[in-house]
Amino acid sequence: MQSIQQWSRAAVAVLSVFGSGLVAAQALPRGLVEVRPVTRGPAGAPASLQLKQGQFFTYVLPQGWHVGEDGQFALTLIAPDSKALTVMVGNAGLPLNYPPARFASERLMALRPENLQLGEPRSAKPLAGFAGAYELDVHYSVGGVPCQGVATVHYAPAYDSATVAMTAALSQASQWSGYAAWLPVVAQQVSASNGGAFGRRGVMAQNLQNSTAYAEAARQYRDWSQRNWQQVTDARNSSADRNAAQFREALGGVQTYVNPYDARAPLELPTTYQYFWVNEHGTIAGTNDPSVNPNVGSKSDWRKMPRQQP
Repeated sequence: MQSIQQWSRAAVAVLSVFGSGLVAAQALPRGLVEVRPVTRGPAGAPASLQLKQGQFFTYVLPQGWHVGEDGQFALTLIAPDSKALTVMVGNAGLPLNYPPARFASERLMALRPENLQLGEPRSAKPLAGFAGAYELDVHYSVGGVPCQGVATVHYAPAYDSATVAMTAALSQASQWSGYAAWLPVVAQQVSASNGGAFGRRGVMAQNLQNSTAYAEAARQYRDWSQRNWQQVTDARNSSADRNAAQFREALGGVQTYVNPYDARAPLELPTTYQYFWVNEHGTIAGTNDPSVNPNVGSKSDWRKMPRQQP
């Protein structure tokens, strides 16, 4: 089916963003691996939820997120750190009583996940315009990184066929606890604004502006965002002596380094590597080889990052 082929191509494009960021790492000088500072609280926290109008769908976009695909059969939204996403994908003309787990598995496999596992289907609230829905827990890996989330399959039977759609909220497993309360609701805040959505006219209709689910998702987000910000504020306002700093680093599995380009903002880096370098663009690279000098043959100005003294 042409629609499935379109979704598969788009899914692979999304996966290239949702993966582990190897493309950027390949541009570094030999012997170095790109490293990102450790963040406090879930990454990519949106400041608000905004109503947006796409080609075929009206949807809710968390601030800082971007659209991965906006087509007739699928809509994907991607987090700023590319470690979480939402998916809406559907098709008309499927056989009646199409198994929800089969539909979810077929659509999620377009992302080329590793070791995809789906939980037992359970009844869920369907989207407007659909007769019923089933929700399934999702577990898989991308590039060896554990991911999880929840998928909901919605179905609208007709005389001799059915329209079936899946909404899914997915993230790296390490971030799911922060997303679980509100991202699945955001994933379901999708309304068909064009009769050609899913290849069938007049499937969905709902007023997102007045949606109680949308309001609850916004409230859940505000609470979550406030907790995250308070954690950051408390950390900045606190003072710690040497023992407290060492304990914090050991507990979080991080080590604090000074950025030679901005010594006012020390960075917490993972303990994966012994030596770290940073260039004028803010790219941080790590290595365990003390002889590596990224300035050799490089057009960038790489400076070694010293450990911060308590």
